[in-house]
Amino acid sequence: MLEWFNGLELFEKIYWMFAIPSSLIFVIILITTFVGGDIDDGDMDADGDVDGGGFQFFTFKNLVGFFTIFSWSGLGCINGGYSTGFTLFISITSGLLMMLSMSALFYFMTRLVEDGTMKMSNAIGRTGEVYLPIKANNGGFGKVQINIQGSIHEIQSMTNDDKDLKVGTVVEVIKVIDNHILLVTSKLS
Repeated sequence: MLEWFNGLELFEKIYWMFAIPSSLIFVIILITTFVGGDIDDGDMDADGDVDGGGFQFFTFKNLVGFFTIFSWSGLGCINGGYSTGFTLFISITSGLLMMLSMSALFYFMTRLVEDGTMKMSNAIGRTGEVYLPIKANNGGFGKVQINIQGSIHEIQSMTNDDKDLKVGTVVEVIKVIDNHILLVTSKLS
């Protein structure tokens, strides 16, 4: 093996010195990804975004991907008999495209996350049904069943209406008070 390596030209040796370690690290990252481990990218983000929400170009995984693709595309060009300049152009371009692809992939994956936290402000203007009677003129609390963000909730409610709202009355949410009480009005009035 050492004889083979010593028989190579310096340009090809440099590519092999990048190819072997970067490929080994790439395989380790791949294996740990599939068995549930994770290699932390640390603070190598170019934009300083540590929470993983932004477009991150300079990360450990991206650099490993760059050097892996850079070295193997360069070795392919060398074995294809291309010039040194063309080999450098193709290998650097391939590595940068790999980094860009990985960055874009992880960026768009983080955008797929949905926050399931219920926002009471989404109830304003929605209709629901009285579940527990509500006293007129803010005289007492009752409960309303209402669909907010795709799920049914029973929420404490009150009304400014002149009449009590009985069970089954269809109501509309006018306002949210203290972020947990709905002010409702009857849809019939």
